[in-house]
This record gives sequence, C-alpha cells and structure tokens, in this order.
Amino acid sequence: MKRAVLVVCALIVAAAATAQACNIPVFRYALERWRPDVSEFIVYHAGELDLDAQSLVKRLKEQARAASANAEVRLVDVALPPSVQQDPVWLRLEANSNDLVLPHLLVRLPHARGPLNAWHGSLQEALDSALVESPVRRELSRRLLAGDSIVWLLIKSPQEKRNTQIRKLLQEQNKRLSSKIQLPEGIGLPGSELFSEVPLFLKFSQLEIDPNDPKEQFMLKLLSSFQEDSFREGEPLVVPVFGRGRALEVIPADGVDEQLIADLTAFLCGACSCQIKEQNPGFDLLLSADWDTELFGENAALPPPAKSVGEGDRSPALLTIPPGR
Repeated sequence: MKRAVLVVCALIVAAAATAQACNIPVFRYALERWRPDVSEFIVYHAGELDLDAQSLVKRLKEQARAASANAEVRLVDVALPPSVQQDPVWLRLEANSNDLVLPHLLVRLPHARGPLNAWHGSLQEALDSALVESPVRRELSRRLLAGDSIVWLLIKSPQEKRNTQIRKLLQEQNKRLSSKIQLPEGIGLPGSELFSEVPLFLKFSQLEIDPNDPKEQFMLKLLSSFQEDSFREGEPLVVPVFGRGRALEVIPADGVDEQLIADLTAFLCGACSCQIKEQNPGFDLLLSADWDTELFGENAALPPPAKSVGEGDRSPALLTIPPGR
C-alpha cells in the first residue's frame, strides 16, 4: 500500500534549541490548552420561520447548550437575493435532493482541508438523531477527562474476523507501549507547567462503535465518510483520539500495523514541540463536555492560551499515515 505523508508537528530538536521548550506531552497539552473547534448547525429556511420551526430551533439550541456541546446554531435564509445571501453548500444540497423540504439542517465540522458536511435532514430528524451526544461520545469524553492519553476508536465492520484481528493488535500494542514509552523529562519546569489535577500517566484504551447502533449513526456516518471505499469493502476503521476529542486520523484497519501504532503513540506522548493547534493534524469531534470546568473547576484561572497561527513556532516534521485504498 502506498503511504501518504501527513504533516505532524513532531520535530525532534537539540536541547539547546530553546530555553523555554515545552516538555508537556502532546495529548496533555491538547487537553489543557486546545479549545475544541465549534461545529455549525446551519438551519436553511425561506422567509420567517413558523412557530413550529421556531420551537424546534429553540429546542436544538437548548439541547446543545445544556450538553455543553462545541456547537452553535446559525440560520440562513435562502430566500434572500444572491447578492445578500449565497451559500454554495445549500445550492449543492438543493440540486442533489428532489424531496428536500425547508427548513433543513446541515451539520458542518471544521477541518484543515475544508469544512466537513457531516449530516443533513429536517429539524425533527435532527432532534431525534442524537447529533449533540451519544453513549460512545459521552464515554469518550469521560475517559479523556480521567486522563486517558489516547482513546482508540474502533468502528467495527460486518466482518467479525477483521474486527477481532485489529482489536487484538490494538490491545497488545497498547499494553506494550504503556510500559515502554516514557513521558518527557522536565514536566513542571517553567514553560512546561501543568494546570489541571487530572493524573498524568500513560494509558491507552479502546472504544468500539457498533455500526448497527441507532444512537451512533451520526458518528458512524461522519467517520466512515473519510474511508468510504474501505469501510464498504468490510474494513474496520481506527481513529486515535486525544486532548478534548481531537481525532488524529481515520485509518482503515488494513493500513494499521505495530509500527504505525507505535509511531502515532510516540508522537502524541512526546514533548509538544508544535503548540499551534492549526498546524497539527486532525479535527475536533462534536462532543458534549464542559472541559474548562471539569479540568480546572468553577471560576478557576485558565492556562495561558496556546499559540495561534502567525505567532511563530518550530517547523513541522513529517510522519507517514496510510491512506485508504
């Protein structure tokens, strides 16, 4: 299989490169300092919403707010003149759907390669489809907040033999790497302070998504869209997740081996030499968690914000991650 090169900020530099090097592991730096990207719930409508639609929109907003989800609702009136409101995504939806009825909801997640259109349907379908939270996502948030370094999501396929093979490989590697990999030295020194009382240790766990679970269809549709051909052909998918729900990549199981697991684990457990979130790989899942409160407590002082693009940082190195077929 050909291997695609993915930019990862994991450059190993000499100790003298900087006096203020950050020795916090990538997974912990991301947990404490990287704010999750906000997903959009875009409600397309024509003219003023009727009372029923207004009620549904209100319920959707309340649902997201009550769950502390990294999502916001935005209204787009497609009846406005093109000079005022022109949305190419809506035009594509309209062109490809013969029975599309307004108002219509589109869930859009930010991604470095362009927004991900993760789901679309009626407002009532949105409220019935567990878009904001689901059992797997709640457990994922719980584990990350408890200190799990990496949670490996396994999207199972109908081929149980392949599920068993990749499950066993992950279990064996996670157990081996948890005792082999060492945390960076210098944690707690100036520039490498920890701000949360979450225990710092190396723990790698697995969490499976059953493709037949009606409560997980949003996650299934989102993640399988990255590797549609492989998933359609019966390959399970593997997704390493860290920080506040950042998915590093979606990888077909036939592209996962011991070395790849070791490489990705070493990167996420190594010193955070590239603190700029936007220059790191991956994308943020739509999760429900009040991260700052859970990590630092009510009204607590938050860590200094992470660097943003343009502030300068070390150059990225290259790490290979296999593509789909």
